Amino acid sequence: MIVTRRTLLGLGGGFAAGLLLRPAFGAGRTAEIAMVGNSDGSRVGFDPVGLHVAPGARVRWVNRDAGNSHTATAYHPDLLDRPRRIPDGAEPWDSDYLLPDEVFAVTLTVPGVYDFYCVPHEHAGMVGRIVVGEPPRGWQDYAGGGDTEGALPHAALDRFPSVEAIMQSGIVREG
Repeated sequence: MIVTRRTLLGLGGGFAAGLLLRPAFGAGRTAEIAMVGNSDGSRVGFDPVGLHVAPGARVRWVNRDAGNSHTATAYHPDLLDRPRRIPDGAEPWDSDYLLPDEVFAVTLTVPGVYDFYCVPHEHAGMVGRIVVGEPPRGWQDYAGGGDTEGALPHAALDRFPSVEAIMQSGIVREG
């Protein structure tokens, strides 16, 4: 078999693309998401707002906001009758209110896209997105239509990072 330059470049490009799309946190590792806000409470959020992890990774939320309590709550009908924005078969979670420096963690095993929010600050746009493994083939954003979009405040919908941005960088932080 003769290996051409084109073949080598193609293999190298595929290898590089594979490295770029690897999750930021592998199975069995822990990713941390901080709950943050400024001192006057006028701006709250999750940092990072987008994260790519492997199935089996643990995600830990830590309240780093000295002036507020926050929650990390999956969008799911079983939790406050919110629309489902986690994969079918995935267990929804709710941290309950975390005071400053308190911690909550879950292990995510079902591949797909998980959207979550802070109960008291959803209307301020305190939301985040985690991609576990790969998004489903032909992925269409949850906010893409139907009555789901109307169920979320515009401030929340505007703050979700795209799945593409998460897959490209592994971690998405707000500017």
